[in-house]
Amino acid sequence: MARTLTSGEAIFRSGCAGCHGPHGEGESQTTVGFDKPSTFPDFTDCPSTTPELDVDWKATITHGGRGRGLSRIMPAFGDELTPAQIDAVIRYLRGQCRDPGYPRGELNLPRPLRTEKAFPESETVFTVGIAGRHNPELDSELGYEQRFTARDQLEVAVPFASVHDESGTRATGVGDVALGWKRVLFASRTSIVSGQGEIVLPVGNADRGLGSGVIAFGAFASVAQILPAASFVQFQIGTDQPTSTDEAPRTLFWRAAVGRSFREEAGLGRLWSPMFEVVSDHDFIAGGATNIDVVPQFQVTLNRRQHVRVNVGLEIPATNTAGRPKQLVFYALWDWFDGGLFAGWK
Repeated sequence: MARTLTSGEAIFRSGCAGCHGPHGEGESQTTVGFDKPSTFPDFTDCPSTTPELDVDWKATITHGGRGRGLSRIMPAFGDELTPAQIDAVIRYLRGQCRDPGYPRGELNLPRPLRTEKAFPESETVFTVGIAGRHNPELDSELGYEQRFTARDQLEVAVPFASVHDESGTRATGVGDVALGWKRVLFASRTSIVSGQGEIVLPVGNADRGLGSGVIAFGAFASVAQILPAASFVQFQIGTDQPTSTDEAPRTLFWRAAVGRSFREEAGLGRLWSPMFEVVSDHDFIAGGATNIDVVPQFQVTLNRRQHVRVNVGLEIPATNTAGRPKQLVFYALWDWFDGGLFAGWK
């Protein structure tokens, strides 16, 4: 492939179109002459390409399919193309999605432990919080999120807890289940704003401290902003409104997280994202206090495809500390849209 080419389209047609088709839609299997893998992309298909980051495509072009744990059929072009040429090809491929309604993948920022993201996703997250030393209490939640349009996402959250009830006896079981719908309201190259509404169903046993015993409605707004030097800030504000305040209080909450990402392998490898989060909740009851916690944490990608990640942090009460212990919090995240749980590790 000639290093004299500067146009992304010319470079693509010269070295890529033979397999990927003239516009990135993918040539037929009889034309390419090999068994096409299930991950073979169609760059004209907005739902499958817009969630990807430019750096993921750059790693794949530079190092071949192994650069992101994809098929080894994809050759490496790092020795044939300059970084500027690779960037030009990526810009050309980005233009093959003709629908401007899809937020760009760079807005899918690292997920904080407590702050809800603004980007619509298709992933599963298992979060665990452990409080106390000698007889710890455990709160966990399995969250399932599925994007179904350019700007919409459905979410199901199933909590599970192991806590002490009023008698001091340990109670273990499922808590109140939440069903939510997220909608992107605004997206630019560096900013995204979303709103979400949800209903919380009283599935948990309220007598044992595992649920509220009443249906509740929630709503919140989420904002994310990309900052210079691979840094970012995310913010969420919302309210929980139970149908009966005799059973559960109305609540106002906000979350804010700031972080920065670092990549190995000259900016194309494993992603490390330290973050600092502030969490605040206020119950609207007589004498209700505002609780504020700080949560230092870091997220890291585990595999080459970077669709399996973990985040570990410590939630520390900053106000009203009496009776509120520190809590170790972590999650495991699987972005199942990018492949199976065991795919992309080699």
